[in-house]
Amino acid sequence: MNVCLAPCPVVFDLDGTLIDSAPDIQACVNAVLTDIGAVPLDLNEVRGFVGEGVETLWRKVVAARRLDDARMSDLVRAFMALYEHAHDRTTVFPEVSETLETLAGRGHPLGICTNKPLSVTHAALAHAGLAHLFDCLIGGDSTPFRKPHPLPLRRALERLGADPRRPHAIYVGDSEFDAACAASLGVPFLLYAQGYRRSGASEMVHAAAFDDFSHLPALVEAHGQREGLSAAWS
Repeated sequence: MNVCLAPCPVVFDLDGTLIDSAPDIQACVNAVLTDIGAVPLDLNEVRGFVGEGVETLWRKVVAARRLDDARMSDLVRAFMALYEHAHDRTTVFPEVSETLETLAGRGHPLGICTNKPLSVTHAALAHAGLAHLFDCLIGGDSTPFRKPHPLPLRRALERLGADPRRPHAIYVGDSEFDAACAASLGVPFLLYAQGYRRSGASEMVHAAAFDDFSHLPALVEAHGQREGLSAAWS
């Protein structure tokens, strides 16, 4: 049986995967905390709180600084007013731009599936000069659920043309939430080992791990072909 497979969609997480945004998030969090007279957080604390969306970030900040839960909505509102425009400290991880250009040039539809609010996602990608490379963006407020629920990733894959019943696609991320999200859809997960994860790589389900984005195209081709052939023969 000869099978000709189109290049599979590749969907990426954003924070901790393509961009190092924790310094800007820390600056915005600490500006709000300073304004109310609370002790600022260090970068490692903030990095450990990132990944589940703005509300969860602030639930963890409130718990860490023993603030009144009733202040949550005001704190989130003040944070978002800053976060919408916070890009000066954010950097793109090495080789990301070149790798995305390579994958797009090979015909892979590219998407983003992040728990970051969609408006901030658009702004971050535009600032990083990456926006033109993506055919689909799913943010933390694009669906009723956030990762690790499978709906955001499923929505991204559907928009990129993958079969929702058995998607031939790849998800690239850095965290436990990304790994669980990919596993729930049966999609190979490629782990960026230099990101914001809390646990060891061995504790996360992943098809392969990498710490240099220049290695990603070869991993995409290997695991994309393997998954596609499996689906074709089933």
